[in-house]
Amino acid sequence: MSRLHVHLSVRDLNESVRFYSTLFGHEPTRIERGYAKWMLDDPRVNFAISEGSDHTGLSHLGIQVDSDAELASVAERAKAAAGQVLHEEGARCCYAVGNKAWAEDPQGVRWEQFHTLHDAEEFGAGAQATRVERGSDAMPAQAAGAGCCCG
Repeated sequence: MSRLHVHLSVRDLNESVRFYSTLFGHEPTRIERGYAKWMLDDPRVNFAISEGSDHTGLSHLGIQVDSDAELASVAERAKAAAGQVLHEEGARCCYAVGNKAWAEDPQGVRWEQFHTLHDAEEFGAGAQATRVERGSDAMPAQAAGAGCCCG
């Protein structure tokens, strides 16, 4: 089963944690320095906020899945929608490690399709891209100037 993911960049984490905890009626599932996350069932969403970006507001949207098989399916849909996806394997992002596929919508909003493998103790703000797929072709991510994560 999939879960919608929303990640916002915020100016003040404590102020935002108070706001969203009240709005959702739940305290964060995970809170770390500069980062908080709510894993909600109603609505089914992984909602995360973090400080430290050069902008505030929407960072990216995503679809979180429970397996790499599901990830392959949603990544294929993302590639069909966007024309290309950036794949990352074992990406350390925020306070987790997972496999990902990134796409952009026509407005430039980044969409992260991902399967979380396990939690991480430290904030990861970068990932090693493994490849970019365009149509049926694959190319090294470095050639496309790739580099993502949740920052």
